[in-house]
Amino acid sequence: MSTGANPSPAAASMLVHVVDGARKPLTAADLLIRLLDGNQKQVHSSFPKSPTILFRDLPFADNLADNYTVIASARGYLQAGFSPVRISPKVLQTVSLMLLPREGQFNFHQARWETLQATDPRLAGLLARGAPNQTAARDRYTQLMEDRPGTLAGLLNLFTAMASIALPVGSPVDYFKELIWDSSMTEDRFFAWADQALVDQVKLAAAQGVFKPEIGSGFFHPGATSSYKQVQFGEANVQLTFHESQRATIDGVDCIQVEPDIDYYRDPGAHTLLEVLPNFATGGKTDPRVVYALRWIAGRRAGVPEFNPPYTIEAV
Repeated sequence: MSTGANPSPAAASMLVHVVDGARKPLTAADLLIRLLDGNQKQVHSSFPKSPTILFRDLPFADNLADNYTVIASARGYLQAGFSPVRISPKVLQTVSLMLLPREGQFNFHQARWETLQATDPRLAGLLARGAPNQTAARDRYTQLMEDRPGTLAGLLNLFTAMASIALPVGSPVDYFKELIWDSSMTEDRFFAWADQALVDQVKLAAAQGVFKPEIGSGFFHPGATSSYKQVQFGEANVQLTFHESQRATIDGVDCIQVEPDIDYYRDPGAHTLLEVLPNFATGGKTDPRVVYALRWIAGRRAGVPEFNPPYTIEAV
């Protein structure tokens, strides 16, 4: 779909793409797209016939008014948006948004135990460690999927996000040795034993601007000795908190305890807008569904490979 024609020299273009919680083009008939300029003046509002929309001839002022906000909504879905999108006649800006179903549920078809053995042996191997045998590992994992699906979704979010982080050597998941399967495994974080070399790797990555150290980590994470937050995206960055006083030897490797989690926003000037963030607003646990959407949107905006944990969120 195109809007406008014959762009003037003082005009810009923008391509907007909208998907659902299954990471597929949204098929809602009542999809509404609104564009606001930096002065919060509505520049465009329409119900496009396609989830991929090319906007042409957007007013370009060469000032703060060019910091656009894109908002998408549809009946039965949570609203999503992105801001700021700096338009320019020289660059076609692309914005991808994900609308989650209001009444959605986790679909773990891609995360079944047998499937993970073939598609992601590194994840499957980590999930199995510490169990007496494969049958016990499978049963432990299946029980988590059935009884605490949100916790499994949070774990899969974190593993997928960490696997994409480039350290000087490998990624964070390459240093994980064993998950801690107790009540500390929740929807927003888990604890694990990791090769103590991970601490130095993250410090080196921080020196290269990949992470930023968190001041006062022990206050927010009792017992923590240090904590580092990824700063690649505006939203849904991984935070790695180390508890170096907690130590164990696993497979002959000296390990320390690590606590990964994902915060919604890097800073108060959040880029991505979601309509309903009840847990965030009340100070509760981070919702893995919100993280799923934020991380996907932020990744697409940054032009990195798609965030694709082995599950989807689909309408009931």
